[in-house]
Amino acid sequence: MKILVIYASAGAGHWKAAQALYEGISKSAKDEVVLVDALDRTSPFFKKLYRGSYSLLISRFPWLWGSFFGLADLGWIQPFLRTGRRLFNRLNAGALHRFLQKEKFDCILSTHFFPAEVASALKRKGRIPSRIVTVVTDFDVHKIWLAQGVDVYTVASDWTKGKLKTLGIKARICVCGIPTGEKFRVSQDVGLLKKRLGLKEDLFTVLMATGSFGIGPIEQIVAALEGFQVIVVCGNNRSLFARLSRHKRELVKVMGLVDNMHELMGVCDVLVTKPGGLSISEALVSRLPMVFFHAIPGQERNNIRVLGRYGIGAYPCSVKGIVEELNQLRSSRDAFLTAIRATQQLARPSAVEDIITLIHE
Repeated sequence: MKILVIYASAGAGHWKAAQALYEGISKSAKDEVVLVDALDRTSPFFKKLYRGSYSLLISRFPWLWGSFFGLADLGWIQPFLRTGRRLFNRLNAGALHRFLQKEKFDCILSTHFFPAEVASALKRKGRIPSRIVTVVTDFDVHKIWLAQGVDVYTVASDWTKGKLKTLGIKARICVCGIPTGEKFRVSQDVGLLKKRLGLKEDLFTVLMATGSFGIGPIEQIVAALEGFQVIVVCGNNRSLFARLSRHKRELVKVMGLVDNMHELMGVCDVLVTKPGGLSISEALVSRLPMVFFHAIPGQERNNIRVLGRYGIGAYPCSVKGIVEELNQLRSSRDAFLTAIRATQQLARPSAVEDIITLIHE
């Protein structure tokens, strides 16, 4: 089978989900698999606009992003939005159209709505024969993910599946979870890892994952965490990394962009994070309780709302509230174990394998 795994590199989550799927499929000798960033097959203007506008909006103007996100989810605007998207895609994604038509993949596995929209439009016109599987990478689902011609949607939870059904989706919907790297499932020697990472073994340890952009009141939270052992992952925010590194504290370890998040989650007791779909899924597989901060209006706040239905995560609105939540988890064994047990409801460590089985049916 000839399989395309495709994403759009506007955010790290879509790429990480695609990479996990690509690595899983690559293990099979019977499949030919290609991993592609859809934006690499668009015009330079489109590529720069797509990446730049998203990072600008969520970091500088989150209220504007939230307004656009909410407007684009309204039912009455969908016909106009679809028409505009298709016209814009035809003008800017000609190389992607030609690539899909030339290669004629048996299956197109998309972790982003943009390539799914392009592929489904070509399929409706009879220009490609591919089976299209769309992997929704958040716990809620926005109408922008919907495209006529998609054969299968894979989603994170039963709630997400129910939401798609209420939106009138007739395609098959499978609850497989959001794909995470195989490393997150591997049992680790916590004591050995803590020693290698230079951590004290007997202290309650907090992992702060700031997202790829490193935004939010991170310095204030770190300053307020007295008595906790803290690992801060600053992502691509070099300025934040430099500022935190200048103010060294014995129990605070500052990191930039890392490739061992599975190890960091393995040695920590709780994750303080922005509520992106992939970060949440990695934490669920790692059985790591979560406290959320600085959620972007739109998909991240919707993720929190869905997780709340399963008793997962907390979203205090202040630095003081975050510290109080962490103190509660540290001081109450019952609260801590309850939070760990809650993660098991949505953890899908076999998401990659389940999706691969699905595409071979």
